[in-house]
This record gives sequence, structure tokens and C-alpha cells, in this order.
Amino acid sequence: MEEKYVMEMEHISKSFPGIKANDDITFRLRKGEIHALLGENGAGKSTLMSILFGLYQPDEGVIKVHGKEVNIKNPNVANELGIGMVHQHFKLVDAFTVLENIILGAEPVKYKFLLKKTTAKNKINKICDRYDLHVDLNAKIEDITVSMQQKTEILKMLYRDNDILIFDEPTAVLSPQEI
Repeated sequence: MEEKYVMEMEHISKSFPGIKANDDITFRLRKGEIHALLGENGAGKSTLMSILFGLYQPDEGVIKVHGKEVNIKNPNVANELGIGMVHQHFKLVDAFTVLENIILGAEPVKYKFLLKKTTAKNKINKICDRYDLHVDLNAKIEDITVSMQQKTEILKMLYRDNDILIFDEPTAVLSPQEI
């Protein structure tokens, strides 16, 4: 019986002016696997993951999710396919609370810009308990530590029910004590 992959990147190539960032890369992921891409700065790791998350389009190659060829045009499509990404430089709104950042863009709007915060808070609390990722949902991003901001980014992915999680240089912003 042939083993199924949850994600396949086949023969991916990507160039930028003056540089070939990815050259014929094939990468496959089975359910439950954890992979680490290692290499020097400029080796193309972030570029490859940015292609998977829809930030860049490959010049060549095919991406499949659960065996189906997909065109990941942007991060919204990636999220719809169950692919989430924690970026090296977080994508959080400093003036918003942790809760607002987690649900931003994921929750339907109710009554002219009011989000369904109670329902969202209950779901987030269950996720926090399951993964031991406790944060103060009412704290403003500008008032919390970098490690708490990273937990917020992780919770954003889990809140969206992403099953393929990409971490771009997850320890780069953490102190040795936080790693």
C-alpha cells in the first residue's frame, strides 16, 4: 500500500534577480512528521517555506496537499489548505490584544465590526490547555515578551486548525533561556 503524504513540493525552483534561491527541490511530509531545514543564511530555506505558504510563487514545480495539486496564490489559500506559518518577524498588531491578534482575519464579523470574542476565547482556552501555551488574552502585544508574542503566533495557527505548521527560524528571536 502506497503511503500518502499530507504535503508534497516537487521539483520546486525559484529565482530572484541575480540569484537562484531554490533549484529543483523536492520535499515531502507525512502526517505526524517533523522536519528541520538546515543551512547557511541565504541557502533558500525561508524562500521554500514562503512558497509553501503562498508568499512567493514557484518558477517551476508542483505543490500537492493531501495528494491534490494546488495553487497556493497567497497566505489565505495556504490557511484554507491547513498550512500555517510563524514568521521570523512576527505579523502581529502591537496595539491589539493577544485575543484580537489570534482571531484577526479568521472570525466572521458580527454587527458591524464586532467579532464573536466569547466563542473565540473559549476555543483559544481549549487550545491553550491542550498544548500548554498559556498567554494573557487581554494583554496588548506591545506589553508582552517576545516569547509570549511567539506563543501568540503559534496560537494563531492552531486557532485556524492548521495541520501543517511552518516555523521560520523559530529560535532566532529568543534568548538562550527561552529556547
